[in-house]
Order: sequence, then structure tokens, then C-alpha cells
Amino acid sequence: MIALAPTLPGVVDSHCHLQGLEPDEREAALDRARARGVVGFLVPATKLEEADTILALCDRHADVWCALGVHPHEASSWRDGHATRLAALLEHPKAVAVGECGLDFHYDFAPREQQERALREQWELALHLDLPVVVHNRQSEDAMLALLAEPRFAALRADFHSFSGGAVMAKQLLARGNSWLGISGMVTFKKADNVREPLAFTPADRLLVETDTPYLAPVPYRGKPNEPAFVVEVGLRLAAELGWEPAALVAQTTANFHRLFVADSASPATNGAASRAGAGRNVEERR
Repeated sequence: MIALAPTLPGVVDSHCHLQGLEPDEREAALDRARARGVVGFLVPATKLEEADTILALCDRHADVWCALGVHPHEASSWRDGHATRLAALLEHPKAVAVGECGLDFHYDFAPREQQERALREQWELALHLDLPVVVHNRQSEDAMLALLAEPRFAALRADFHSFSGGAVMAKQLLARGNSWLGISGMVTFKKADNVREPLAFTPADRLLVETDTPYLAPVPYRGKPNEPAFVVEVGLRLAAELGWEPAALVAQTTANFHRLFVADSASPATNGAASRAGAGRNVEERR
């Protein structure tokens, strides 16, 4: 068994599908992550039927928040009236974003026109509620950028989670001024230059770290089910790529998380540390 070391105090896992773990494993996974220094978790839904389970988890844990929405794999389930149903679910105080929503033209588990309809309606709801969105994009870069270019979505605040769209897409997203890039365990993969190359020009205040539990486990856990404790490996590798001290990386990405998702929970101490940091600079395939 691989030892769970070192720790990374203060880091936040900005994207972990804890509902993807067995019920008796969720609490244990949270405990293992906390033991390594993880202080916050965002759990995104993939379908509306998961909302009750996810909200119950949030209610049990002060350090767990959620995004609620419909993943592109589930877009065929999106029906008239679902935006109203989703709006009611998002009234919960721990529901801080809309998502996971997006486009996936790799698997095409739902027709593309249905994916786009579900995405548009979720983005419109997010704007109406003044919430950010958690966005999934896979092999749909042109369609995604075309949607974002529509004037109605100019103010949309978006976390492009587990970003792998490469330098060209990253530059266009970052030029919007209200897009964040979620860096997952792919940053540790040998062939993931499409993840690492944008780091050279991504502003410090636009980075998040995540696991995408239970998918995309980082090296040295690749090929195993992912879990929030492994965000430590993601953070350490990202710090090395940026040439930062790990503590500076944690301060910056944790402040970014709070600023985007739960601004009222950000502490002055965390924000101050982040400002200083910013002055410096199988189970894995489905996602």
C-alpha cells in the first residue's frame, strides 16, 4: 500500500464526486483527506436525482459544499420544468454553484443538441441566481467557446474543471476575465502537456486544484479509484510546475476557491496569504 504522505495543510478539493463512492466509504474518505490537511470539499452533482444525497452530506459537514446540476452524459434526462426544480434545490445555503454541466463530444452519451439545450438553460439559471457554474468540456472546445461568445453569457463566472483544453482554449477563456481553470491529477500524467502548457500564462488568481474523485487519480495512484486525499499530490505537482512553495500554492488556490464559490467563508488571514502568494507567481477514462 502506498503511504499517504506528505500533508498539504489548508488545501481545498474544488471538485470531488463523493456520491460516486460507496455510502460507507464517503465519511472515511473525508477523514483521510482531512488527515492530510484538506480543509474544504466541493461536491458536484451529475443529475438532479443525486441532490438529496449530496445536500445531506453537506448538512453533516461544515467543510463540504456542492454544485447542483446535470452533466452532459445525463443531458437526455433534462426536461421542461427542470430549471425550476433545480432553482428550488439551489436555495439550500450549501449549494454554491450550478453544475456539473457542459458538453462532451468524446462519448456523446446524449445527443449534442440535447447537451447544448441543458447547458444553455443551466447557464441562464446561474446568471439569474448570480451563481458560478462548474463546466465539463471534452472534445467540444469550438462549440463551448461559441456559446461563451454569446453576449448573454458574457457575465457568466465559470470553473472549467479538470481543464485539458490546451493553450489556445485557455487563452480565450482567461481573456474573458471570469473563468477559472481547475487543475486535476492529469497535471501529473506524462503526456498531459495540454494541461501543463497553459500554466505558463494562467494568472495566479484563476487556478483551482481538484481530484475529480473517483476519476483521474494522480501519479502515484493512477489506475486506482481517486479520492480527496490525493489532492495533495495534485497541489504539490502544480506548485512544482509553477516554481512556488507549496504553502503559497495552497494560500492562493484556497483563496481563489472561496472568492468564486463561498466568499463569505474566506478568512482575512487566508486572503492576505493569497495576495502574497500571487505576488510570486479504467477509473480515469470516463471523465
